[in-house]
Amino acid sequence: MDTTVAVVGGGTMGAGIAQVAATAGHPVLIYDSGEGACARAIASIRLGLDRLASRGKITREQAEKANDCLAPATSLRELACAGLVIEAIVEQLPAKQELFGKLEDIVSPECILASNTSSISITRIAASLRHPQRLVGMHFFNPVPQMELVEVIRGLASDAAAVQCVHDTALAWGKTPVFASSTPGFIVNRLARPYYAEGLRVLNERASRPATIDAVMRESGGFRMGPFELMDLIGHDVNFAVTQSVFQACFNDPRFTPSLIQQELVHAGYLGRKTGRGFYHHGPEHVPPPIDDELTCSVPPVALQIFGSHPLVEVIRKRYKKGRIEYHGARADNLLLKAGPGRLYVTEGRTATQQSYDYDMPDVVLVDLALDYATTSRLAVTRSDQCSPRAYQAVAGVLQACSFALSPMDDVPGMIVMRTVCMLINEAADAVNQGVCSAADADMAMQKGLNYPLGPLEWANAIGVDNVVKVLQRLSATYGEDRYRVSPLLQRLQAAKRKFHE
Repeated sequence: MDTTVAVVGGGTMGAGIAQVAATAGHPVLIYDSGEGACARAIASIRLGLDRLASRGKITREQAEKANDCLAPATSLRELACAGLVIEAIVEQLPAKQELFGKLEDIVSPECILASNTSSISITRIAASLRHPQRLVGMHFFNPVPQMELVEVIRGLASDAAAVQCVHDTALAWGKTPVFASSTPGFIVNRLARPYYAEGLRVLNERASRPATIDAVMRESGGFRMGPFELMDLIGHDVNFAVTQSVFQACFNDPRFTPSLIQQELVHAGYLGRKTGRGFYHHGPEHVPPPIDDELTCSVPPVALQIFGSHPLVEVIRKRYKKGRIEYHGARADNLLLKAGPGRLYVTEGRTATQQSYDYDMPDVVLVDLALDYATTSRLAVTRSDQCSPRAYQAVAGVLQACSFALSPMDDVPGMIVMRTVCMLINEAADAVNQGVCSAADADMAMQKGLNYPLGPLEWANAIGVDNVVKVLQRLSATYGEDRYRVSPLLQRLQAAKRKFHE
């Protein structure tokens, strides 16, 4: 670990990168043109190392050795000895090109130049260099010392050996590196767009409220944070800007269309936690908004007919104690249960109202996708416009008797978890199909970079590729938009009856 690593930029990201490199044993130089910025960065790193030692994450000896590896640089010229320079400055193309142009005149020909950019094309940054092959993307995630993922981005001119060296360096630092090509949003910022977009779309259609959607995505979908609380944490100015950047860089592909709702928040200055208001009010006196819960349905015990072996059917079979259960085999229409006049299905991408029409069956109730029906505490439910109150209460009463909290939604296609997960899968499939990353790296990136409960393509295997395609096709038919077009790779796997990672 005798290679000197230089970090240009002493902000939060730069300090985090420097801490990781120093902890790995590299001599680390930190340069920032701002007055006092280097000193503040080093003080911040030392405080962070001290906290890690006090919590037993590293030893005191390791903290002291890492501290000894840190040194400030008063000019770019002092970075001449570096074998790797990582840029973590302002997210502006001209500033990055100017910096790397200066570094080319200072460092050795063998020195690798890396950019921590989260959205700017590595190919475009490198185009202004005399030796563009030495530039590689090395995108860390905040907070750098805690987040495992590093996206290693190859520009069109990036030397394969330099790309591999950056990958191996990140691995040696205890990170999980994934390869990505230099395309808009790379892996994580591209693949994550549907998580926000579908929540905003459902909100725009007034099918549910932010607090309820967030609760369903957490408790039923297994995500650590719902889309609205996550956008409030990130900052709507940042999140909206990334969406705009990907949208424009992809030549206004409708799949990445920004939300008017989020634009209004940005215009109002309601940027989330950092301004005290976003979708939620933030502050010490803030009372969390209520989650929409269905009132307990006071219905007499009913005899159930259950069909097939869907995971939700298995949970109901084990938990329902209020009436007799009749068991039947799976049905072609995927019916899960009959309770009185009510009929329960898992959403398949149609509205409940459309499903009632298609089946000529008025009393249709839909339940949303769950990561694990056996462990989830909450399910989103909706009903067709033709459904009678009696039928709805019979089905809801059964689910509540099985210990599920129910969050009612208005009747939108795909509800919220199903449509969001299918769109995440679709985007990941397209990224793989277009050579942005491998299927394994797509899954790894979303789990390590955003703490998703499953990689999107693992989730496709769990739901079934055929089911995912049908949900997307029905969303497309309902909205008539190219936004929901099915990835060619998904269609190919469906036709071959194959899964991802096979």
